[in-house]
Amino acid sequence: MDRPGFTASLVAGGVAGVSVDLILFPLDTIKTRLQSPQGFNKAGGFHGIYAGVPSAAIGSFPNAAAFFITYDYVKWFLHTDSSSHLMPVKHMLAASAGEVIPFSLVQFPLWESLKALWSWRQDHVVESWQSAVCGAFAGGFAAVVTTPLDVAKTRIMLAKAGSSTAGGNVLSALHGVWRTQGLSGLFAGVFPRMAAISLGGFIFLGAYEQTHSMLLELGRESP
Repeated sequence: MDRPGFTASLVAGGVAGVSVDLILFPLDTIKTRLQSPQGFNKAGGFHGIYAGVPSAAIGSFPNAAAFFITYDYVKWFLHTDSSSHLMPVKHMLAASAGEVIPFSLVQFPLWESLKALWSWRQDHVVESWQSAVCGAFAGGFAAVVTTPLDVAKTRIMLAKAGSSTAGGNVLSALHGVWRTQGLSGLFAGVFPRMAAISLGGFIFLGAYEQTHSMLLELGRESP
Protein backbone atom coordinates (compact mmCIF):
# COMPACT_ATOMS: atom_id res chain seq x y z
CA MET A 1 0.00 0.00 0.00
CA ASP A 2 1.40 3.38 -0.95
CA ARG A 3 1.53 6.58 1.05
CA PRO A 4 -1.87 7.94 -0.14
CA GLY A 5 -3.44 4.69 1.10
CA PHE A 6 -1.72 5.08 4.46
CA THR A 7 -2.94 8.67 4.85
CA ALA A 8 -6.47 7.78 3.73
CA SER A 9 -6.72 4.96 6.29
CA LEU A 10 -5.42 7.23 9.04
CA VAL A 11 -7.76 10.16 8.41
CA ALA A 12 -10.82 8.14 7.37
CA GLY A 13 -10.55 5.93 10.46
CA GLY A 14 -10.30 8.96 12.74
CA VAL A 15 -13.26 10.72 11.10
CA ALA A 16 -15.35 7.56 11.37
CA GLY A 17 -14.50 7.13 15.06
CA VAL A 18 -15.38 10.70 15.99
CA SER A 19 -18.62 10.59 13.97
CA VAL A 20 -19.97 7.49 15.63
CA ASP A 21 -19.02 8.59 19.15
CA LEU A 22 -20.68 11.99 18.83
CA ILE A 23 -23.93 10.43 17.66
CA LEU A 24 -24.15 7.19 19.64
CA PHE A 25 -22.48 7.90 22.98
CA PRO A 26 -25.85 8.49 24.77
CA LEU A 27 -27.24 5.14 23.58
CA ASP A 28 -24.21 3.33 24.97
CA THR A 29 -24.74 5.05 28.32
CA ILE A 30 -28.37 3.87 28.37
CA LYS A 31 -27.34 0.32 27.46
CA THR A 32 -24.77 0.23 30.29
CA ARG A 33 -27.36 1.43 32.80
CA LEU A 34 -29.83 -1.22 31.63
CA GLN A 35 -27.20 -3.88 32.35
CA SER A 36 -26.35 -2.50 35.79
CA PRO A 37 -27.12 -4.91 38.67
CA GLN A 38 -28.76 -2.05 40.62
CA GLY A 39 -31.28 -1.37 37.86
CA PHE A 40 -31.70 1.33 35.24
CA ASN A 41 -33.21 4.09 37.39
CA LYS A 42 -30.79 3.69 40.30
CA ALA A 43 -27.88 3.65 37.86
CA GLY A 44 -28.87 7.13 36.70
CA GLY A 45 -31.73 6.61 34.28
CA PHE A 46 -31.72 9.22 31.54
CA HIS A 47 -29.82 11.75 33.65
CA GLY A 48 -26.48 12.93 32.26
CA ILE A 49 -26.44 10.60 29.25
CA TYR A 50 -24.31 13.12 27.31
CA ALA A 51 -21.71 13.47 30.04
CA GLY A 52 -18.26 12.57 28.75
CA VAL A 53 -19.06 12.91 25.04
CA PRO A 54 -16.28 15.45 24.23
CA SER A 55 -13.51 13.39 25.85
CA ALA A 56 -14.78 10.21 24.21
CA ALA A 57 -14.81 11.86 20.78
CA ILE A 58 -11.28 13.19 21.24
CA GLY A 59 -10.00 9.79 22.29
CA SER A 60 -11.80 7.95 19.51
CA PHE A 61 -9.89 9.66 16.67
CA PRO A 62 -6.47 8.09 17.35
CA ASN A 63 -8.01 4.77 18.40
CA ALA A 64 -10.12 4.39 15.25
CA ALA A 65 -7.28 5.68 13.07
CA ALA A 66 -4.88 3.11 14.55
CA PHE A 67 -7.44 0.33 14.12
CA PHE A 68 -8.04 0.98 10.43
CA ILE A 69 -4.37 1.50 9.60
CA THR A 70 -3.66 -1.90 11.17
CA TYR A 71 -6.72 -3.53 9.62
CA ASP A 72 -5.97 -2.29 6.08
CA TYR A 73 -2.27 -3.08 6.27
CA VAL A 74 -2.80 -6.60 7.57
CA LYS A 75 -5.33 -7.20 4.77
CA TRP A 76 -2.77 -5.91 2.27
CA PHE A 77 0.04 -7.99 3.78
CA LEU A 78 -2.12 -11.16 3.76
CA HIS A 79 -3.43 -10.47 0.27
CA THR A 80 -5.34 -13.39 -1.25
CA ASP A 81 -7.58 -13.76 -4.25
CA SER A 82 -11.12 -12.51 -3.55
CA SER A 83 -12.54 -15.93 -4.44
CA SER A 84 -10.31 -17.72 -1.95
CA HIS A 85 -11.88 -19.61 0.95
CA LEU A 86 -9.18 -18.02 3.13
CA MET A 87 -10.70 -14.52 2.77
CA PRO A 88 -12.77 -14.74 6.01
CA VAL A 89 -9.66 -15.92 7.88
CA LYS A 90 -7.69 -12.97 6.52
CA HIS A 91 -10.37 -10.54 7.68
CA MET A 92 -10.52 -12.16 11.12
CA LEU A 93 -6.75 -11.87 11.48
CA ALA A 94 -6.84 -8.25 10.34
CA ALA A 95 -9.63 -7.39 12.77
CA SER A 96 -7.94 -9.18 15.67
CA ALA A 97 -4.67 -7.36 14.92
CA GLY A 98 -6.48 -4.04 15.01
CA GLU A 99 -8.54 -4.74 18.12
CA VAL A 100 -8.49 -8.06 19.94
CA ILE A 101 -12.13 -8.50 20.93
CA PRO A 102 -14.72 -11.12 19.91
CA PHE A 103 -17.01 -8.41 18.50
CA SER A 104 -14.55 -7.41 15.77
CA LEU A 105 -13.93 -11.05 14.88
CA VAL A 106 -17.63 -11.38 14.05
CA GLN A 107 -18.38 -7.96 12.59
CA PHE A 108 -15.55 -7.38 10.13
CA PRO A 109 -15.48 -10.75 8.30
CA LEU A 110 -19.28 -10.53 7.98
CA TRP A 111 -19.05 -6.93 6.73
CA GLU A 112 -16.47 -7.86 4.12
CA SER A 113 -18.49 -10.92 3.06
CA LEU A 114 -21.69 -8.90 2.66
CA LYS A 115 -19.85 -6.29 0.59
CA ALA A 116 -18.35 -8.99 -1.61
CA LEU A 117 -21.76 -10.62 -2.11
CA TRP A 118 -23.43 -7.30 -2.98
CA SER A 119 -20.58 -6.42 -5.35
CA TRP A 120 -20.96 -9.79 -7.06
CA ARG A 121 -24.74 -9.41 -7.41
CA GLN A 122 -24.53 -5.96 -9.02
CA ASP A 123 -21.27 -6.66 -10.90
CA HIS A 124 -19.38 -3.67 -9.52
CA VAL A 125 -17.82 -2.55 -6.26
CA VAL A 126 -20.28 -1.38 -3.60
CA GLU A 127 -20.77 2.33 -3.04
CA SER A 128 -20.23 3.99 0.32
CA TRP A 129 -23.91 3.87 1.31
CA GLN A 130 -24.07 0.17 0.42
CA SER A 131 -21.00 -0.50 2.53
CA ALA A 132 -22.75 1.36 5.36
CA VAL A 133 -25.82 -0.90 5.04
CA CYS A 134 -23.57 -3.96 5.16
CA GLY A 135 -21.92 -2.48 8.24
CA ALA A 136 -25.29 -2.03 9.93
CA PHE A 137 -26.28 -5.67 9.37
CA ALA A 138 -22.86 -6.97 10.43
CA GLY A 139 -22.79 -4.78 13.52
CA GLY A 140 -26.31 -5.75 14.57
CA PHE A 141 -25.59 -9.47 14.27
CA ALA A 142 -22.30 -9.15 16.13
CA ALA A 143 -24.02 -7.10 18.82
CA VAL A 144 -26.60 -9.82 19.50
CA VAL A 145 -24.20 -12.77 19.70
CA THR A 146 -21.70 -10.93 21.92
CA THR A 147 -24.23 -9.38 24.32
CA PRO A 148 -23.58 -11.94 27.12
CA LEU A 149 -19.88 -11.02 27.05
CA ASP A 150 -20.81 -7.35 27.19
CA VAL A 151 -23.08 -8.00 30.18
CA ALA A 152 -20.24 -9.83 31.93
CA LYS A 153 -17.85 -6.94 31.22
CA THR A 154 -20.37 -4.44 32.62
CA ARG A 155 -20.93 -6.52 35.78
CA ILE A 156 -17.18 -6.81 36.35
CA MET A 157 -16.69 -3.07 35.92
CA LEU A 158 -19.54 -2.24 38.32
CA ALA A 159 -18.82 -4.94 40.91
CA LYS A 160 -17.90 -3.99 44.46
CA ALA A 161 -14.21 -4.15 45.26
CA GLY A 162 -13.28 -7.47 46.82
CA SER A 163 -16.24 -9.39 45.44
CA SER A 164 -15.77 -12.52 43.33
CA THR A 165 -17.14 -10.73 40.26
CA ALA A 166 -14.66 -7.88 40.65
CA GLY A 167 -11.86 -10.41 40.14
CA GLY A 168 -12.46 -10.19 36.40
CA ASN A 169 -13.36 -13.80 35.67
CA VAL A 170 -15.75 -13.59 32.71
CA LEU A 171 -17.06 -17.15 33.06
CA SER A 172 -17.76 -16.57 36.75
CA ALA A 173 -19.62 -13.35 35.94
CA LEU A 174 -21.68 -15.10 33.25
CA HIS A 175 -22.53 -17.94 35.64
CA GLY A 176 -23.62 -15.45 38.29
CA VAL A 177 -25.95 -13.67 35.86
CA TRP A 178 -27.37 -16.97 34.63
CA ARG A 179 -27.97 -18.21 38.18
CA THR A 180 -29.80 -15.07 39.30
CA GLN A 181 -31.51 -13.82 36.13
CA GLY A 182 -31.37 -16.59 33.58
CA LEU A 183 -31.29 -16.05 29.83
CA SER A 184 -32.96 -12.65 30.04
CA GLY A 185 -30.14 -11.45 32.27
CA LEU A 186 -27.47 -12.61 29.84
CA PHE A 187 -29.16 -10.66 27.06
CA ALA A 188 -30.05 -7.59 29.13
CA GLY A 189 -29.98 -4.48 26.95
CA VAL A 190 -29.72 -6.51 23.75
CA PHE A 191 -32.21 -4.40 21.79
CA PRO A 192 -30.69 -0.97 22.51
CA ARG A 193 -27.25 -2.53 22.03
CA MET A 194 -28.27 -4.00 18.69
CA ALA A 195 -29.93 -0.75 17.60
CA ALA A 196 -26.98 1.37 18.68
CA ILE A 197 -24.35 -0.85 17.10
CA SER A 198 -26.35 -1.31 13.88
CA LEU A 199 -26.62 2.45 13.57
CA GLY A 200 -23.00 2.74 14.66
CA GLY A 201 -21.92 0.26 11.99
CA PHE A 202 -23.80 2.27 9.38
CA ILE A 203 -22.19 5.54 10.45
CA PHE A 204 -18.73 4.19 11.31
CA LEU A 205 -18.11 2.02 8.27
CA GLY A 206 -20.05 4.27 5.90
CA ALA A 207 -18.09 7.34 7.02
CA TYR A 208 -14.86 5.39 6.73
CA GLU A 209 -15.57 4.20 3.18
CA GLN A 210 -16.76 7.63 2.03
CA THR A 211 -13.80 9.50 3.52
CA HIS A 212 -11.31 6.85 2.40
CA SER A 213 -12.59 6.92 -1.19
CA MET A 214 -12.61 10.71 -1.26
CA LEU A 215 -9.04 10.95 0.03
CA LEU A 216 -7.76 8.36 -2.43
CA GLU A 217 -9.45 10.24 -5.27
CA LEU A 218 -7.86 13.50 -4.13
CA GLY A 219 -4.51 11.73 -3.95
CA ARG A 220 -4.83 10.50 -7.53
CA GLU A 221 -5.78 13.99 -8.75
CA SER A 222 -2.90 15.71 -6.97
CA PRO A 223 0.22 16.32 -9.13
